[in-house]
Amino acid sequence: MRSQDKATRKRPGHGPHHDLGLVPVGQPSVEDAGLSRRNLLLTLGVAGVAATGSALGLVPYKDDARAATSGSLAAPSGSKTEHQWCRVIDLRVCTGERKCVSSCQTRHGLPPDQTWMRVLSWKDDAGKEVFMPVPCQLCENPPCVSVCPVSATYKSDDGVVLVDQETCIGSRACMAACPYEARYFNWNEPAPTNRMPAQSPNTPEFPANHIGTVGKCVLCLDRMPFEKELPSCVEACPNGVHYVGDLVTDVAVNGKTTVKLSTFLRENNAVRFKEELGTNPRTYYILANGQPLGGPLEGVK
Repeated sequence: MRSQDKATRKRPGHGPHHDLGLVPVGQPSVEDAGLSRRNLLLTLGVAGVAATGSALGLVPYKDDARAATSGSLAAPSGSKTEHQWCRVIDLRVCTGERKCVSSCQTRHGLPPDQTWMRVLSWKDDAGKEVFMPVPCQLCENPPCVSVCPVSATYKSDDGVVLVDQETCIGSRACMAACPYEARYFNWNEPAPTNRMPAQSPNTPEFPANHIGTVGKCVLCLDRMPFEKELPSCVEACPNGVHYVGDLVTDVAVNGKTTVKLSTFLRENNAVRFKEELGTNPRTYYILANGQPLGGPLEGVK
């Protein structure tokens, strides 16, 4: 039924909950290429907000644009959740293989003509082709949420924008409102998939997309808290372009290395895409050789 009450909407986990068993670690700021995938995920629970706040000098999240250059980040003021997710995309090592796109399609049973991430490409001044993956930008102030006529799209407590497939009526108002073109209409019935744990319900975090609704990146929330795995795009990239980060613990991982999030952003002059629009995106880009975000006005595909 598509009349699901938002007040009673529950997060996934009606079946057996797989506890991540998060434990403190010593120095999350030190990169360690030898960490296993499981250990990388365990580092996402290095400390609580109280323990981290005094040590890192955290600032209100509304000031995170300045924090990215001044040295620290923070979860939104008043946040009580264990994690506040964000992304980092390192364009210096992106070679346009688009394995992030194909792995996402496979993971979520998407047809060949539908992706939840696109990779822009263009030639720089020297004639070299450069690339820029554009997934959902994890906006803190997502314009897609306010325009939905049935409140099918919303922001989760841990900062991921989701679509309730049982409520969405396919108005596509959210698609028009998204300045990043990160939403996609389900013209066809998605392919069958076994991506969800058997006991898991159809929830926005475990989307079973319907024809005539809007789909989007969900940061593989069915993997991180429940299956101890990183998002499929992160794991599939051979170059370590994609990081998933946590503003609460100030840690980011890409399946190969673990970094202290605020330091990594500051030291590499990270920027955000179209932040002048006031969306306050939680996706940070590290530029390669001064390339412009979004590319030049012409020649981008």
